[in-house]
Amino acid sequence: MTIEKIDGLPAGTLGYRGLGVVTSEDYRTVLDPAIEEAVSTHDRVNLVYVLGDGFDRYSLGAMWQDTQLIGVPRNIWGRLALVTDHTGLGEAVHLFAFLFPGELRVFSTAREADAIEWAAGG
Repeated sequence: MTIEKIDGLPAGTLGYRGLGVVTSEDYRTVLDPAIEEAVSTHDRVNLVYVLGDGFDRYSLGAMWQDTQLIGVPRNIWGRLALVTDHTGLGEAVHLFAFLFPGELRVFSTAREADAIEWAAGG
Protein backbone atom coordinates (compact mmCIF):
# COMPACT_ATOMS: atom_id res chain seq x y z
CA MET A 1 0.00 0.00 0.00
CA THR A 2 1.43 3.36 -0.93
CA ILE A 3 -1.25 5.59 0.58
CA GLU A 4 -1.24 5.56 4.38
CA LYS A 5 -3.85 7.08 6.66
CA ILE A 6 -2.82 9.88 9.03
CA ASP A 7 -4.58 9.13 12.31
CA GLY A 8 -5.80 11.50 14.99
CA LEU A 9 -7.38 14.17 12.79
CA PRO A 10 -10.64 15.93 13.73
CA ALA A 11 -13.98 14.55 12.51
CA GLY A 12 -14.63 15.51 8.92
CA THR A 13 -10.92 15.82 8.13
CA LEU A 14 -9.19 13.02 6.27
CA GLY A 15 -5.42 12.74 6.15
CA TYR A 16 -3.28 10.56 3.89
CA ARG A 17 0.39 10.21 3.05
CA GLY A 18 1.51 9.07 -0.40
CA LEU A 19 4.61 6.87 -0.40
CA GLY A 20 6.64 5.37 -3.22
CA VAL A 21 4.72 5.10 -6.47
CA VAL A 22 1.04 5.93 -5.94
CA THR A 23 -1.18 3.86 -8.26
CA SER A 24 -4.82 3.84 -9.29
CA GLU A 25 -5.25 0.71 -7.16
CA ASP A 26 -4.16 2.72 -4.11
CA TYR A 27 -6.90 5.23 -4.87
CA ARG A 28 -9.53 2.53 -5.39
CA THR A 29 -8.68 0.59 -2.23
CA VAL A 30 -7.73 3.36 0.21
CA LEU A 31 -8.61 6.93 -0.73
CA ASP A 32 -11.85 6.51 -2.68
CA PRO A 33 -13.64 4.41 0.01
CA ALA A 34 -12.54 6.82 2.75
CA ILE A 35 -13.88 9.80 0.81
CA GLU A 36 -17.15 7.98 0.06
CA GLU A 37 -17.60 7.18 3.76
CA ALA A 38 -16.79 10.76 4.80
CA VAL A 39 -19.24 12.13 2.22
CA SER A 40 -21.99 9.92 3.64
CA THR A 41 -21.37 10.93 7.27
CA HIS A 42 -20.27 14.60 7.22
CA ASP A 43 -21.66 17.82 5.80
CA ARG A 44 -18.19 18.97 4.74
CA VAL A 45 -15.07 16.95 3.99
CA ASN A 46 -11.58 18.35 4.43
CA LEU A 47 -8.50 16.53 3.16
CA VAL A 48 -4.80 16.70 4.02
CA TYR A 49 -2.64 14.92 1.47
CA VAL A 50 1.08 14.65 2.19
CA LEU A 51 3.56 13.89 -0.58
CA GLY A 52 6.85 14.14 1.27
CA ASP A 53 10.29 12.55 1.13
CA GLY A 54 8.89 9.02 0.83
CA PHE A 55 6.85 9.90 -2.28
CA ASP A 56 8.36 9.06 -5.68
CA ARG A 57 5.66 9.64 -8.27
CA TYR A 58 2.12 8.99 -9.48
CA SER A 59 1.34 6.32 -12.04
CA LEU A 60 -0.73 7.50 -15.01
CA GLY A 61 -3.72 5.62 -13.60
CA ALA A 62 -3.37 7.40 -10.26
CA MET A 63 -3.31 10.75 -12.02
CA TRP A 64 -6.59 9.81 -13.70
CA GLN A 65 -8.10 8.68 -10.38
CA ASP A 66 -7.02 12.00 -8.87
CA THR A 67 -9.12 13.87 -11.43
CA GLN A 68 -12.14 11.80 -10.36
CA LEU A 69 -12.14 13.55 -6.96
CA ILE A 70 -13.63 16.48 -8.82
CA GLY A 71 -16.72 14.27 -9.36
CA VAL A 72 -17.55 14.24 -5.64
CA PRO A 73 -20.55 16.55 -5.03
CA ARG A 74 -19.23 20.11 -5.14
CA ASN A 75 -20.94 21.26 -1.96
CA ILE A 76 -19.31 18.56 0.19
CA TRP A 77 -15.72 19.78 -0.14
CA GLY A 78 -14.33 22.08 2.52
CA ARG A 79 -10.56 22.46 2.38
CA LEU A 80 -7.80 20.47 0.70
CA ALA A 81 -4.26 20.93 1.95
CA LEU A 82 -1.54 19.46 -0.25
CA VAL A 83 1.69 19.11 1.70
CA THR A 84 4.71 18.72 -0.56
CA ASP A 85 8.11 20.04 -1.49
CA HIS A 86 7.74 18.67 -5.04
CA THR A 87 7.68 21.94 -6.97
CA GLY A 88 6.04 20.52 -10.10
CA LEU A 89 3.13 19.07 -8.14
CA GLY A 90 2.56 22.30 -6.25
CA GLU A 91 2.58 24.28 -9.48
CA ALA A 92 0.17 21.86 -11.17
CA VAL A 93 -2.22 22.11 -8.23
CA HIS A 94 -2.13 25.91 -8.41
CA LEU A 95 -2.72 25.76 -12.17
CA PHE A 96 -5.80 23.53 -11.87
CA ALA A 97 -7.12 24.85 -8.54
CA PHE A 98 -10.10 26.45 -10.29
CA LEU A 99 -11.43 22.93 -11.01
CA PHE A 100 -11.55 22.01 -7.35
CA PRO A 101 -14.81 23.05 -5.68
CA GLY A 102 -13.38 23.67 -2.20
CA GLU A 103 -10.57 25.81 -0.84
CA LEU A 104 -7.14 24.59 -1.83
CA ARG A 105 -3.71 25.43 -0.43
CA VAL A 106 -0.22 24.01 -0.86
CA PHE A 107 2.09 23.76 2.16
CA SER A 108 5.74 22.75 2.43
CA THR A 109 6.48 19.54 4.33
CA ALA A 110 7.96 21.63 7.15
CA ARG A 111 4.47 23.11 7.63
CA GLU A 112 2.50 19.84 7.83
CA ALA A 113 1.04 20.75 11.24
CA ASP A 114 -0.11 24.12 9.84
CA ALA A 115 -1.72 22.34 6.90
CA ILE A 116 -3.65 20.03 9.22
CA GLU A 117 -4.81 22.94 11.37
CA TRP A 118 -5.89 24.95 8.31
CA ALA A 119 -7.74 22.03 6.69
CA ALA A 120 -9.54 21.08 9.90
CA GLY A 121 -10.81 24.66 10.20
CA GLY A 122 -12.85 24.35 7.00
